[in-house]
Amino acid sequence: MIKLTNNQKKFLRSKSHSLKPVIMIGQHGLSESVLAELKATMEKHELLKIKIRIDEREQKQKIIDKVINASNAHLVQVIGNIVVIYRSFDEEPQIILPKK
Repeated sequence: MIKLTNNQKKFLRSKSHSLKPVIMIGQHGLSESVLAELKATMEKHELLKIKIRIDEREQKQKIIDKVINASNAHLVQVIGNIVVIYRSFDEEPQIILPKK
């Protein structure tokens, strides 16, 4: 998997402003049903906002790491309880990233 440049992350952050969180992760953490929802949603969307309702920083970071690994996506940004991830479609990407 390629690594996103800072410019590409900035581009994706600007695209994510208008998005609403599609997946909510609550105090029960990352359940199988949430993972299934994540996989189904990543089939339809390249850029995704996820809301994580967990206050403890370490626990939230573990969930973010699991989400990134499970979805095979790039972490674009974390602001408060909102996480933005990106994974391009293999055949026909909808979001064309800047080259550098």
